[in-house]
Amino acid sequence: MIETFKRIPAIVASWIRPNVDTFLSTGQPKIWALSLIIGAGVGMAAILFREAIGLVQLLWLGTRTEEVLTAARNIAWYWIFLAPVAGGAVVGALLHLLNAKRTGGVADVIEARAMAGRPLDFRDGILSAIVTAVSLGAGASAGREGPVVHLGATLASVIGHRRKLPEWCVRTLLAAGVASAVSASFNAPIAGVLFAHEVILQHYAFRSFVPIVIASTAGTVLSRLWFDEATAFFVPAYQITSYWEFPAFALLGVVSAIVAVLFQFSLIAADYVARNVQLPLFLRPVIGGMAVGAIAVFFPHVLGVGYQVTDQALWSQLPLHLLLVLIVAKSIATAITLASRFGGGVFSPSLYLGAMTGGAFGLIAGSVFPDMASSGGLYAILGMGAVAGAVIGAPISTTVMVFELTGGYTLSIALLLTVAIAYGINQAIHGHSYFHWQLEMRGLFIHEGPHRSLTRAKRVMDFMDLLEPDAEPVNLAEDDGTPVLRPSDTLERALRLFDSHGVSRLPVCDEGDPRRVIGWADQVRALRYFNKALIDASIEEHR
Repeated sequence: MIETFKRIPAIVASWIRPNVDTFLSTGQPKIWALSLIIGAGVGMAAILFREAIGLVQLLWLGTRTEEVLTAARNIAWYWIFLAPVAGGAVVGALLHLLNAKRTGGVADVIEARAMAGRPLDFRDGILSAIVTAVSLGAGASAGREGPVVHLGATLASVIGHRRKLPEWCVRTLLAAGVASAVSASFNAPIAGVLFAHEVILQHYAFRSFVPIVIASTAGTVLSRLWFDEATAFFVPAYQITSYWEFPAFALLGVVSAIVAVLFQFSLIAADYVARNVQLPLFLRPVIGGMAVGAIAVFFPHVLGVGYQVTDQALWSQLPLHLLLVLIVAKSIATAITLASRFGGGVFSPSLYLGAMTGGAFGLIAGSVFPDMASSGGLYAILGMGAVAGAVIGAPISTTVMVFELTGGYTLSIALLLTVAIAYGINQAIHGHSYFHWQLEMRGLFIHEGPHRSLTRAKRVMDFMDLLEPDAEPVNLAEDDGTPVLRPSDTLERALRLFDSHGVSRLPVCDEGDPRRVIGWADQVRALRYFNKALIDASIEEHR
């Protein structure tokens, strides 16, 4: 017995040591430390971003707060019209002078994660933040989450790539920057963690969870120290009147899905029209500003992020006809804003549209079943989550974010049901989220599985065999019909050429000289490389 007790420390050590060795060998202590640095840095950047929006807003509204509608009602109509136009002129000048076609957003971050942790350009991240601060401060109808997420991911990407870390580490730090950005911008730490996993990483690996939580916590703490602990919206303590209302909640999910689909189609249609109109880049935001300003003269409710109007819907302070009109006006204003190359995102407009939809639905339900229906404000909260979750394709993080933004945790069952139905119908009709539509426009089909993104992310240069430095130079004849590859060609193109020409080996030619062979690509090696990449992706998602 005594000998058995003596062996216990050795047995326990044998259990613990492999885990500790794995923890240390994979560099996780370093990742934890870097995530803290990234979280704090991104949190401060998010604070500066919000303050920059307020400073631009102060120039014409006289306030830096979210009370945009109240301030707009106290100034002359021509200021409401001219502010987006002036903002568009500044945005157009910035895009033209800095040779940028658009601002960055969530889709760019997802693309960077999918493309083997491709680095995000620091200059583009700063430019996107500046352009968006001018845009939203001048009254453009959009959200602030897209560019702040892009900014946070950019800062994380710079740190991750300069440290020359493995791909999974870079992707984890990318998601950590996103989590801190969302948490600091919306005061929603749990939703920030879930958003980074659900939208950016698209998995819930254990070793990514802790760094993301550390970064989210750091960003939230800094934000609360600066802006205090208040949530974005202040709502009464709503209660569900009757469990017989759940069919109405399900029907609200259906209606919210229709609004979400129509909103996305309006964004897509406006972008399509803008791409096919021949105009200098610097003029596009000016013309877009004129259109948004013209709408805002009659409905100043559409200006900026729109949190004050959303809050009014949550308090049941808007009449039915105005709620219905604002659904159309905000959708059009946001579509024009983004199509004309103003900076901004779609999450806040989605919350806005959801609140208007839910509020209108609640008023109608209350008139039909006055003794059974809950407050219109309760339906507005449910609509917020339903439309936003369907548009961005993140039902879990959106549900939690609505909880954190409103403090309405008692509505959890109704909110989950409404969001799930809206998300499911949106997937059935639209097939994907707005972010995935943006990626598909660039030829990246994330939702089809990792094999599609990997074949487009990996390059021939990653698996080719270079010629020895002292080898005889090889040049292909001009009339040689042999297909050739370039180092920058994708793995997908290489595999297609191997298959279509029935060959197992292809020459890789210099980028500048299409006939000079610099190496060879072997089919077996390409397939082996592809299989290893798939295995690595699976390990990353489950470890």
